[in-house]
Amino acid sequence: MYTSFQPGKRWLDTNGNPIHANGFSVFYDEKEQCYFWLGENKEKTTGKNTIWHWGVRLYASKDLYNWEDRGLIIPPTPDDLQSPLHPTYCMDRPHFLYCEKTGKYVMWLKIMAGEISQFFSILEADQLEGPYTFVHKVYKPLKMDSGDFTLHADAETGKAYVFFERPHFQLICATLTDDYTGVTGEYSVHYDGLIPPLTREAPTFFERNGKKYLFTSGTTGYFPNPSKVCVFDDYHGEYVDLGDPCIGDKSGTTFNSQITSVLKVPGKDLYIACADRWNPQWWVPMISKQIIKGMERHFAGYTPDTTPKEVHPLPGVETPHKENTSIARYVWLPIDWHGDKPTIHWHEEWRWEEY
Repeated sequence: MYTSFQPGKRWLDTNGNPIHANGFSVFYDEKEQCYFWLGENKEKTTGKNTIWHWGVRLYASKDLYNWEDRGLIIPPTPDDLQSPLHPTYCMDRPHFLYCEKTGKYVMWLKIMAGEISQFFSILEADQLEGPYTFVHKVYKPLKMDSGDFTLHADAETGKAYVFFERPHFQLICATLTDDYTGVTGEYSVHYDGLIPPLTREAPTFFERNGKKYLFTSGTTGYFPNPSKVCVFDDYHGEYVDLGDPCIGDKSGTTFNSQITSVLKVPGKDLYIACADRWNPQWWVPMISKQIIKGMERHFAGYTPDTTPKEVHPLPGVETPHKENTSIARYVWLPIDWHGDKPTIHWHEEWRWEEY
C-alpha cells in the first residue's frame, strides 16, 4: 500500500505490476467517486522489436496512491496492418471527452504511421471501459498533420476544443463539432513560426478562477526540456506566455519529465501536474543542453510544409522501434500559485491530504 507520492520512483498497481499508462489522462468521476487513469500500455515494448504500444490501459483508485488495473479498454489489433491500432504504429496520448448530447465517450488517439505522417484516430463507446468502435480511422483536422494534443469541453457552453501541435511550427486550437468527433472549421493559431526545439508540443489544458492555462513542452523527442505555461481568456484569443513554471529546476528538463495531464482534486484548491518521465535512467543538464543544441542545428533553415494533407491508406509495414518506453515512470507534483501564475517545485515525497 502506498500512502504518498514519490515522483519518479517505481510505481506498482495493486497486483504488484508496473503501471503502464503513458501519455495519459487522469480525472475524477463524481458519480463513481473514483479516480481514473488511462494511457498508452507499453508492457510489450522493448526498444528491440516492432511493438510501439499494446493498446490503452485503464486504472482506478479511491486515494490517488493505489491503482487497480481495469485492463485494456482499447486493445491492439496485431493481426491487422490496415488498422491504426496495429502495435507497430505509433499510437500516443489517448484523451477522451464525454459528450452529453450523444451519451458517448469519444476517444481521440494520435497516430504516426509511415508516409501518411501524423493523424488522429477517433473512436466512441457507450461506457468509458468500452467497447470502442471507430468513427474515423484516419482523420486530419482542417487537412493538417497533427502531433501531440489535448481535449477540453467547456462546462458553461458545452462547446469542446482540441489543441494540437501542427508539426513542427504551430499550436492549433480548433472547435469541435457537437458530437466531439471532428472539427467545425473554426480555429486559431498560437506559438506560430517556431521550429524544434522551440516548437510547442504536449499541450495540457486546465483552468482556475476563470483563467485558462496550457502547459506545453519543447520538441526534443524523448529527451526532456523546459516547459512553458500560457494563460488566456478566450480559446481563440491571445495566449499570454508566462515562461517556465518549474522553480529551482536547474537541469532545465521539467524535473526530467513531460507534463501530460493536470488533475484538480475535488473539494480542494489543489491542482496536480502529472507527467511522464520517459528516460528514468538519466537526468543530466549537460546532456539536455547538448540535445537542444543538436535539434537547433538539425532544424536550422527548416521550412514547414503548409500544404493541405490528404488521407492515404496505412502503409501496412511493420517498423522496428529503438525507444524502450516501457521503462518510463511518472512524476506527479503539486502546483503552487504566485498570483495567477502556476508554478511547480520539486518534492521527493508528498501527500495531497496536506494541501
